[in-house]
Amino acid sequence: MRAPCRPLPADGRFLQSVGPTPLVPVKLDAEGPTIWCKLEFLNPSGSTKDRIARYMLEKAWRLGELCPGGKVVEASSGSTSIALALASAQMGCSFTAVMPEGVTDERLLTIRAYGGDVLLVPRAEGIRGAIARAEAFAKEHGAYAPRQFENPDNAEAHRVWTGQEILAQVPGGLVHGVVSGVGTGGTVVGLYQAFAEAGCPVTAFVARPVAGLGCDIECCSFSSRVPGVVDGLSRLYREADMPGTVELDISDDVAMGTARALIRRGFPVGPSSGLNYAAAVEAAKRLGPSAQVVTVFPDRMERYFSTELIQPKPAPAKGVA
Repeated sequence: MRAPCRPLPADGRFLQSVGPTPLVPVKLDAEGPTIWCKLEFLNPSGSTKDRIARYMLEKAWRLGELCPGGKVVEASSGSTSIALALASAQMGCSFTAVMPEGVTDERLLTIRAYGGDVLLVPRAEGIRGAIARAEAFAKEHGAYAPRQFENPDNAEAHRVWTGQEILAQVPGGLVHGVVSGVGTGGTVVGLYQAFAEAGCPVTAFVARPVAGLGCDIECCSFSSRVPGVVDGLSRLYREADMPGTVELDISDDVAMGTARALIRRGFPVGPSSGLNYAAAVEAAKRLGPSAQVVTVFPDRMERYFSTELIQPKPAPAKGVA
């Protein structure tokens, strides 16, 4: 039998009162298309990952997999860890983030400010090493592990929550194209499911940041300059489940430049928002002028203050290799 557990905590817990984030039309180029952008940086911890953190922890709580004073552990390079640290603090649980060395100080400081702990694995082991360490921690300490890269509740949060918000906000309730980079895959999978199930003739466009325009696309790994978008880790993203999916390769220089252009327009976003917007413009061109294309601005610029997004590297002097 399932172990009984308390109802969700209510005292001072504001997550259950958070309203929908805005969906706004954005047009950076006077000659370009209008893109409908979901301002996910307005979520409590500053990213769309608040949605999956809340959804997965609340479900685990109701199922008795997580109780007051329990432990939560997750492997994440940043935004999911920050969201889980906030949600765990709201639910009276402890949280441990497992991350590769080299993540920005802003992320570490934020997680620790919420009362979370951070375990760092060698940079060379990357996120795969962090996942393995998180699994070991969960077994050693009896901690709940959301496992964002494989947990179907990740995509489900966007299908039943984010997607329904967008359908209620977009003109006519109609979406022709949905655009997102793939890290865990939860956003694009969940949104595609929501729109397709609602009867929209939707095409999924997957944005891939690549290291410059001169490389052979087939041989390029995803660019490390756009955090949160990684190759080959998601067990949620399967093209066969989204017929007609189109992959769009966007130069990381274009992604970074677009993010800076959005910031100058007053959108406090990170690099992945630049990637998503640039890809959405290309998707809109392919679908035609009457198409309504939706994307998300996943997170806030504050967690990138020490990176090249805000502090661009100076150009090398002439004659210097």
